[in-house]
Amino acid sequence: MAVTVRIPTTMRPISGGASTVSVEGSTLRDVLSALNAAHNGFSERLFDDAGELHKFVNIFVSDDDVRYMNGLDTPVKDGDTVSIIPAVAGGF
Repeated sequence: MAVTVRIPTTMRPISGGASTVSVEGSTLRDVLSALNAAHNGFSERLFDDAGELHKFVNIFVSDDDVRYMNGLDTPVKDGDTVSIIPAVAGGF
């Protein structure tokens, strides 16, 4: 199943500057693993030491936040888009 992963600007150096990457997988975990296999360095930016998503990384599968779905076990289907959105914080 081909899935398109949208890469945020801050992580594009890892993907060689690509804003999207096409990978295979049937779950979000598979997709992110394939993304890291194709472009080594994503795992360190996405996962904590326990193998869970960092709290400051939001991931959406076809516009649905995976935190309210099955997390890394969220199924993906052919043609889905996975969006990686780093949390933004700031203040005055």
